[in-house]
Amino acid sequence: QVQLVESGGGLVQAGGSLRLSCAASGNIFSINTMGWYRQTPGKQRELVASITTGGTTNYADSVRGRFTISRDNRGNMVYLEMNNLKPDDTAVYYCKAAGVIDASYRPQGSYWGKGTQVTVSS
Repeated sequence: QVQLVESGGGLVQAGGSLRLSCAASGNIFSINTMGWYRQTPGKQRELVASITTGGTTNYADSVRGRFTISRDNRGNMVYLEMNNLKPDDTAVYYCKAAGVIDASYRPQGSYWGKGTQVTVSS
């Protein structure tokens, strides 16, 4: 079993910054891709940014140039540095671990965290 715990959300004024962290723990040998998604009421969950074990990143157009994703492979951590935040960035942000391999080298699929609220006031 794998657990993901997000932290770092909160309330910030437009133009401000926040740093989200996600810690993955449990029966893990490796995680292929870690990412951040966000969701607002009535809308589908959308990809914000993702990063592979090798460091390849992918960003939503709406955040490119403002957000930076990074990870610590040894610690199974992923971070999201969010700068120049806008009210449209307000959402619950979820961490996802995809392509999890357990300590017995068996594929375990994907896991989600419970989310952390980010609110940007205008």
